[in-house]
Amino acid sequence: MGKKKKPKQEEELEPEIEVEEVEETTKSLKHYVDNQRFCKEMTDWKKLVKEAEEEDEKRPPVTDYIAECFLKIAEHLSYRPNFINYPFREDMVGDGIENCLLYAHNFDPKKSKNPFSYFTQIIYYAFLRRIEKEKKQSFIKYKSLQMNDIDGKFVDWLKDNQGSSTYGEFIQKTFSLTESDINNLEPKKRKKRKKKNKTKSNRLFE
Repeated sequence: MGKKKKPKQEEELEPEIEVEEVEETTKSLKHYVDNQRFCKEMTDWKKLVKEAEEEDEKRPPVTDYIAECFLKIAEHLSYRPNFINYPFREDMVGDGIENCLLYAHNFDPKKSKNPFSYFTQIIYYAFLRRIEKEKKQSFIKYKSLQMNDIDGKFVDWLKDNQGSSTYGEFIQKTFSLTESDINNLEPKKRKKRKKKNKTKSNRLFE
């Protein structure tokens, strides 16, 4: 049987190799993982993957060491200042590990000897997708409250009980949304085109 083609989704989710913010993150996390051993383990595993593909067999699972590296990278990345305060941090870690397991076979030892950086980027983007997803859910809850609390009494009660001094502070505490988040998530209003008084056909007969 011929080799199976990669699904489009897999190709789209391969990480971009040069991202400044991620590169800075990898420098500060690197001592948690032995990158040389990680690379050797990935290289050996990729050989098994290739053999399985040639025999049209199921792809072998990653080794315990590789899985441990995924976990370490995801856990330590989640403690970075830009991620640690999110209440769904554990979900972010889970997403990161899941993405590594799904796309580990895309790592090519011939192109890169730095699996640590490669998988840090996969996890980094998994975190961003989770944050975006959670913000959208929070925005739906926020809009639902806004639409149903017409007189504002419920919001005032929540503000008093949460100790929020401003409406923005209340939204931040309750929904983990900033004013910028709300503006970005608000549906963009389409501008109505002005109807022309005369059609082209009418003008021809004037």
